[in-house]
Amino acid sequence: MHNRVARTLLTLSAVLALLTVGPTSSAFADTIQTGNRVCSMYVNSVGFGAYCSSGVAYIPSGTNPGPPPTWREKLGGKPFIPCRDFEIPQGIRLPKAPEGKSWALRITITDYELDSYNGGPRAHLERAYVAVDDAERAQCPFPDYMKKFWWRFDDTYPAPALQIMPTYTPRVNVPAYFTLTRESSEVLKSDTRTLDPEEMLSGMYDATHNLTMRGMVVNLNIDPGDNTGTFDCKVGITPVDQPDGYDHSKDPYNQLNTCKHIYQKSSADQPDGMYTVKLTITWEVSYWIGKDAGGWKSIGKANVTAVQRLPVQEVQAIGG
Repeated sequence: MHNRVARTLLTLSAVLALLTVGPTSSAFADTIQTGNRVCSMYVNSVGFGAYCSSGVAYIPSGTNPGPPPTWREKLGGKPFIPCRDFEIPQGIRLPKAPEGKSWALRITITDYELDSYNGGPRAHLERAYVAVDDAERAQCPFPDYMKKFWWRFDDTYPAPALQIMPTYTPRVNVPAYFTLTRESSEVLKSDTRTLDPEEMLSGMYDATHNLTMRGMVVNLNIDPGDNTGTFDCKVGITPVDQPDGYDHSKDPYNQLNTCKHIYQKSSADQPDGMYTVKLTITWEVSYWIGKDAGGWKSIGKANVTAVQRLPVQEVQAIGG
């Protein structure tokens, strides 16, 4: 697939015992040029990732201030193999492969120019899920000298950590506020602060080209479990001075946070004495390729669904 949005069935492997997920979409960004790399990215209900070609980043030095070597020069007379097979990204559900074959994610570099340092302006990556046998896998060999032309990373979303304020056990007729912890609301991958030299270089050719991907929770849909219907909360990263999204200097009736619910009955008559709260967490994945590149650009969104058991007490006061 190239420069289009593709849809497929996704499933979430258990992060917590009560996590579930339904059908959603898998989105692919347009192929991008980031420094001396050509990259293609994906996002689904398990996580996100990127596949890049053109090799280890080149940073001019005082002894070698010239332009980076071309692909032809990097090859040193060896043949260029434009395709490579990867494992299927976690979260993609495919039918059973034909007898004697297995599924692979085949990525092919097309419209490339060997006499360019990054494959040329028309170079892009095409991706396909293919069922292959040994002979078909041999069509895309991966010798050691081709390793410098490929780079990838991926990451999964953290398990959701739901915070409920002002007490974890809500009280009847008192607003209960819902937020996710900062740690479970954002994933930043390929940050230049990493200690891994290869990741630190990621797509970098100069100080303005560096591929970074970010997953951030942008919406929280909550079914409080008391048959009152669902409600949406526009969310982001909680501020450092209020990491639980709650102003402890004010009472529950005077909070800026609008992500709240008031239970009218206790959970005493519910199974195990607790309401079953269902969360649909919408992650938006974006990429950034340099300080002058126009900021974060969205790739797509994916939903993760979680279930939380919540006791509610019949006490019309805030207590311990």
